[in-house]
Amino acid sequence: MLYNLITILGPTASGKTSLAARLCANYDGEVISCDSRQFFRRMNIGTGKDYDDYIVDGKRITAHLIDFLEPADDYDVFHFQKDFAAAFEEITGRNKLPFLVGGSGMYLSSVLQSYRFVPADFDGERAKELALLDEDQLRAMLLHLSASLHNTTDLIEKERIIKAILVAEESARLTPGKQSADFEPLILGVFPDRATVKERISNRLEKRFSEGMIEEVEGLLNEGISPERLKFFGLEYKFITMYLGNELTLNEMKEKLRYAIFDFAKRQMTWFRRMEKQGVRINHLAEPFYENAVALIGEKWAGVE
Repeated sequence: MLYNLITILGPTASGKTSLAARLCANYDGEVISCDSRQFFRRMNIGTGKDYDDYIVDGKRITAHLIDFLEPADDYDVFHFQKDFAAAFEEITGRNKLPFLVGGSGMYLSSVLQSYRFVPADFDGERAKELALLDEDQLRAMLLHLSASLHNTTDLIEKERIIKAILVAEESARLTPGKQSADFEPLILGVFPDRATVKERISNRLEKRFSEGMIEEVEGLLNEGISPERLKFFGLEYKFITMYLGNELTLNEMKEKLRYAIFDFAKRQMTWFRRMEKQGVRINHLAEPFYENAVALIGEKWAGVE
C-alpha cells in the first residue's frame, strides 16, 4: 500500500512537532498543523508554537494552518475540513508529502474518519427548550456532550452555547464515514508513558513562564481582547487571565494550570483510544524516535515506487 499522507498525533508534550519536522526534511514534506489553538496569531508561547522545531539542518520546514486567524475570528471543525483539503491539494500538487500533525482530537477525526456533520436546526423546538436554561446549566451540558471541547469560545455567550449544544447533539448521532478516497494515511501515535508526559508538561510549563507567557497574555488583554474571550482560548490563557485579574495568586495559577494540562493530556489519550476502537489504525511509538518512525514509514508513500 502506498501512503500519501503521514499523520503524527499524540498528547501534549509528546514531541510530535520536532519528529514531524525531521521526517519532513527526509521525505520532502510539509506540515499541516492540527492544533486548534495554533491557528491564531500572536498566541505563540501559550499555544506552544515552537518555531525552532521547524528548522532542520538550517532549513525551515513549511507549515500550513498556523498563524492565519485573528483572535477575534470564529473557526470550527467545519472550516478546518475545508482548509485541510486545500492544503493537502496544494502540497501534493507540488509533489511533496503532507504531514498532518497535532493533538486536537475532533479536528483529527474530522479528516481521518471523514466525519459528516448534519446542519443543526438553530430555530427548532430543541433550541427553544435550551433557551429556557441558564448559562451555567448550558455550559455543563455542553462540556458533558464534548468532554474534550477544543473550540472553547463556544462557552462565552448563551446563544453560542446553545448552537454548540445543538451541533454536538447532532454529531453524537453520527458514526465516522469511510476514509476519503483522495488520501491514504499512515498514522503514527507518539504515546510516552504517563509519568514521562507529566514530567515534560511540568518542565515545558516552567520554560514557557521564563519565556514570557504571562507577558504574552497581558499583551493580548492590552490590545483589547476581553478577559471572557481570552479565558476560553485554552488552559494557559484561562488561568493566566485569572491570575492577571487577581482571581488567583501566582502559585495557585501555576498549580491549577499544571494539573489542568495533566487532565487534558488524559482526555486526549481517551480520544485516541476511541478512534482505535472505531477502526482507525494507529502505529504506536513509545517515544518520538526518528529511526523508529522511518522504519514504520519505510518507502510506502506515493512518491516512491
